[in-house]
Amino acid sequence: MSETQFAIQGMTCASCVRHVEKALLEVPGVSQVEVNLASEKARVIYGADATIPQLLEAVEEAGYDAQALSEDSPHSSPDKTAELKQQFRHFQIAALFSLPLLAPMLLMPLGFNLMLPPWLQWALATPVQFWLGARFYTGAFKAIKARNGNMDLLVALGTSAAYGLSVYQLLRGGHAHALYFESAAVVISLVLLGKFLEARAKQQTSEAIRSLEALRPDTARVLKNGQETEMPLAQVRVGDHVIVRAGERIPVDGKITKGQAQIDEALITGESLPVSKGPGDPLIGGAINLDGFLEVETSAIGAATLLAKVIKMVESAQAAKAPIQKLVDRISAIFVPVVLAIALVTLLGWLVAGASPEQALLNAVAVLVIACPCALGLATPAALMVGMGLGARNGILIKDAEALEVTHSVTTVAFDKTGTLTQGKPEVQEIHALEGNKNNLLGQMASLQQGSSHPLAAAILAEAAANGLNLAPITALKTLAGRGLQAEIAGQTLVLGNQRLMEESGIDLQSAAGVVAAWQNKGLTLAYLGEPSSRRLLGAVAFADKIKPSAKATIEALHSLGLQTVLITGDHQSAAHSVAQALGIDVVYAEVLPGDKAQIIQTLQAQGQVVAMVGDGINDAPALAAAQVGMAMSTGTDIAMQAAGITLMRGEPLLIPDAIEISRRTYAKIRQNLFWAFVYNGIGLPLAAFGLLNPVLAGAAMAFSSVSVITNALLLRRWRPASRAHKHQRVQ
Repeated sequence: MSETQFAIQGMTCASCVRHVEKALLEVPGVSQVEVNLASEKARVIYGADATIPQLLEAVEEAGYDAQALSEDSPHSSPDKTAELKQQFRHFQIAALFSLPLLAPMLLMPLGFNLMLPPWLQWALATPVQFWLGARFYTGAFKAIKARNGNMDLLVALGTSAAYGLSVYQLLRGGHAHALYFESAAVVISLVLLGKFLEARAKQQTSEAIRSLEALRPDTARVLKNGQETEMPLAQVRVGDHVIVRAGERIPVDGKITKGQAQIDEALITGESLPVSKGPGDPLIGGAINLDGFLEVETSAIGAATLLAKVIKMVESAQAAKAPIQKLVDRISAIFVPVVLAIALVTLLGWLVAGASPEQALLNAVAVLVIACPCALGLATPAALMVGMGLGARNGILIKDAEALEVTHSVTTVAFDKTGTLTQGKPEVQEIHALEGNKNNLLGQMASLQQGSSHPLAAAILAEAAANGLNLAPITALKTLAGRGLQAEIAGQTLVLGNQRLMEESGIDLQSAAGVVAAWQNKGLTLAYLGEPSSRRLLGAVAFADKIKPSAKATIEALHSLGLQTVLITGDHQSAAHSVAQALGIDVVYAEVLPGDKAQIIQTLQAQGQVVAMVGDGINDAPALAAAQVGMAMSTGTDIAMQAAGITLMRGEPLLIPDAIEISRRTYAKIRQNLFWAFVYNGIGLPLAAFGLLNPVLAGAAMAFSSVSVITNALLLRRWRPASRAHKHQRVQ
């Protein structure tokens, strides 16, 4: 299966979204389509039977314009400043023509009779109707051609009816007071104003993505044969050495080979403070070199860079639909035909009731004008785009809309310990050798751990290196998941791991019981070295892994949100309970094998809990996938991040309550928007049908509804994360 994105032009309401999706789904080979009104994008997953030209043709036949977005083209909504200026100019001109038509109507109750002559009214209204309002006729024509209904059709029908009735009265020699040119002109002016405000607000919802894209430098300074050569970024290759001076943005992902500097990664990771980096440290393209001279070896370019992946991930998430949107889709599918039916019933009903044809037609026009489903179509995607953009700016990447929606209902947060609540960089604290000296024991342990990336292995290797120990070659290495490993050194088979592995190997731990008990009381993590053939324990080592400074504040924040906290770790009982007690965690599961973590998640779910799992390692991937919401630390493994619905771009535990807060606030905005969108139509349609709302007021209400929905979503941007407040507090 392949995936592609299209920029869609011409969509005006929820009905348009439905028509584009339907057209694309009818193409053979297309399995999934998600169309977003707020971002004006479509995401299509298709098989070998479908081609890009076929997909473009399907969209065009449905009455809309489409452009395929390649990997190299921007995925986010482009800057539409020029288009916005033109829209505002059109509104200004329409208002200039409409005001002389409207003013006499407003002044009449005050005793002023300034009504313009009939032909002058026609002269002012006609350019508004057919020049400035041409976009509505174009959209309506495309909709009719594709046998669809949309907002343009409703506006074109409504204003044409008012304009046509006025022309008919004019040709019959009707009095100036019997004309309704002002209704048609003012409705178009108000709709133009509404569309301008809506477009400007949409532009703001994509601000987070555009700010990320602005981080991409256009050129890089590459070192070739000792000479610096400035070249387009597209020509830089993996392995090239790039020079980055103080104050410049880093153009590529890479590793520092020379130099030291403070790096500002705030817009990528959400980390508010600069990070000190030197030779061997990784760099993210788009970050800022604040104060040093760096030589960087390129490790990734283009779509393979972290920044490009972040942009694509956020864009894909914004294009996806939340489950709650399905209700809106079902309603929008029948909305326009129902409105046309209500307008027809209104017209006939008033005529049967004895009203004049003019009054009956005006009431039907009011129904058509007020019923635009723009607010319904924008309610969910506008809030999602702002919420996900807010997360991206603060180092929280949300994979899809479903993850965002489900997170608001989480009742339990389960944690892995190492690397999540602790630093993930344990250090050797104690060594107890039962045979030989400590260095001999440490050398054997380090030899067994050669090539391992496990945090405890790194601690042993670091301690061995600090003591200048030489490592012996090993053979027959076997990794024993969740327990340790087995290998041969000079023909001697040894096992290194936890208490469970020792028990399985038949090794008696009694000889070290006193020392081990003292270590466990301190909450240290233990590993043992034994020989299975003789069932001898050779020694033990204890590790300490510092708790992250903000871990306690994280647990307190989650408790304040009414959530239960759970610790699930492969560490022994005493170490696990020591950490849980220090942090205030509610429930502890210790000495858990990797495969059993997912089973514990399922047990919690069976108890009625909605579980979010937080982890960073390969062993956490099954649990991350099993939970309703998986949250992975980006400081961990790629596999963990792929299994998770939410990626935390830095190892900051406070991002967890931040993510839940963003989800809750975003979901609240979605519900508010949908409530007001339904209430607006639920109240407005009957008022218009019963003649209590004239077309001018209906047009104003329609414009206000769309703008209010997006403005309400944009209020999310006022939220400030707890993680930054905590960071600031610590710095002070």
